[in-house]
Amino acid sequence: MAKEIERAGIPTVHICTVVPISRTVGANRIVPAIAIPYPLGNPAKSNKEEKLLRRALVEKALRALETKIEEQTVF
Repeated sequence: MAKEIERAGIPTVHICTVVPISRTVGANRIVPAIAIPYPLGNPAKSNKEEKLLRRALVEKALRALETKIEEQTVF
């Protein structure tokens, strides 16, 4: 889906747990996630730690959106 949205001229970031799959499907901006069952978190962490973790991933994805790229890029 990210690839189709990009074709429409809207930059996207694919946050994923398995980077090779994202590369295979053609995602342009790829941000590795935490783990398959919890891509944007870690239930073993405290609420405060998990919030910081999630915020860091979202901030990384926003920086990726701002970045001009010429080819698939993993951030």
